[in-house]
Amino acid sequence: MKFDTLIIGGGLSGLYAATLLERQRRSFLLLEARLRPGGRILSPEFRGYRSDLGPSWFWPEIHPLMVRLIEELGLNSFRQYETGYGRYQVAPAMIRDLGGYVMEPESWRLEGGIFALVEALLARLPNGVVRTGQPVCGLEQSRDGVRVLVGSLEEEPEAVYEARRVILALPPRLAASTILFTPELSPELTQGMLKTPTWMAGQAKFAALYDEPFWRQRNLSGQAFSQVGPMSEIHDGSSASGAPYGLVGFLGLPAAARGDEKALRKAILEQLALIFGDPARQPLITFYRDWAREPFTATRFDQAPLREHPLYRPPAGKVAFWENRICFAGTETSEHQGGYLEGALAAAIRAVDISI
Repeated sequence: MKFDTLIIGGGLSGLYAATLLERQRRSFLLLEARLRPGGRILSPEFRGYRSDLGPSWFWPEIHPLMVRLIEELGLNSFRQYETGYGRYQVAPAMIRDLGGYVMEPESWRLEGGIFALVEALLARLPNGVVRTGQPVCGLEQSRDGVRVLVGSLEEEPEAVYEARRVILALPPRLAASTILFTPELSPELTQGMLKTPTWMAGQAKFAALYDEPFWRQRNLSGQAFSQVGPMSEIHDGSSASGAPYGLVGFLGLPAAARGDEKALRKAILEQLALIFGDPARQPLITFYRDWAREPFTATRFDQAPLREHPLYRPPAGKVAFWENRICFAGTETSEHQGGYLEGALAAAIRAVDISI
């Protein structure tokens, strides 16, 4: 099967690129390795509310593309809850109150979770143009385009597609580690891709949902930081419109220390009870996602969580290669707010413009 453009990766960048191509009435196909669209956007549902286990926020003051897209899709957003005192855990039983801390610029979330973006974008695409369970294992330069091989490395491909252009909407490190390029990429480009850290790939997130916001009743914002863990950063992850109410945050343990999930969940609930009170021990439900164990997110180079936000840019300074037949998308390739949802949109716009 031959297409004008083939998109590899069904996260926000790939899906937004698909909607831009649909507006231009160009033939395209999007392949996603996972059995679901969304990539690192993951918002499991409970009682109609979605908890964000991937990206959670956007910042309207510095993310104009997100603001415009949310308005265009008719989605609703709300301020991150930050009223009351924060908490700081210095030792297991040594917890201090922090004065009210409001993020600058203001943090906002989406009703329905960030996955609402994915659902809304999918609704604008024709049936059949997004195919899940399609891991790309090879890209071959052909006389008039690119052959795209689906399956596992060193095995017969399960499917083969041909396209005039390919938009590579994957983290560069993941693409370099899982796709065989023929002819080989230059050492400079390969190293540039491998050296680009994948945002969130070493992280794990946990969410606990409750009937009552008991921390708010104690004038606590739900925000907490810990030097001892297992969670290092916690926020109020509640719905904007009532129950369920939630606490959500990031684990501070390296991936190698996150092995026993059952014991880890128990330790997290004990920590939440120490910080916010005994009701934290009895959530309605909990959700957990260790991104370092996701083969379509993380490689062996991604096991340590990033401690600082990288300064992202196109790998080796290239936005495209093979005579512009393959264009980089994905938030890690964006010089504008790389690593954020905003960067994913910016990279998609750039890739579609190049692929025309």
